[in-house]
Amino acid sequence: MTQTSNLKSTAAYQVQAAISFGAAMLFVGAGVAYLPIDRWMRAFLALGFLYLVSSCFTLAKVVRDAQESSAVLSRVDQARLEKLLAEHDPYAVPTL
Repeated sequence: MTQTSNLKSTAAYQVQAAISFGAAMLFVGAGVAYLPIDRWMRAFLALGFLYLVSSCFTLAKVVRDAQESSAVLSRVDQARLEKLLAEHDPYAVPTL
């Protein structure tokens, strides 16, 4: 049987992660905005930055979905095994 653990993050950890993400976005955005380069280069860097952020969100979702999918499959397998064990009588005489 596979044991799945329910790890929940605390509210403080979620707030810290949100603040950290916001600060990173703000500082990188400000850095790109104040670079001493032409506007088209700045726009290219800004689009690359936004693409990187959206790709990070997509990757996090894919990893989360894969983990949840494997957890659901292991729970289904565990339920089937428990049902079989509950219905099995080791002392029953087989009938032919």
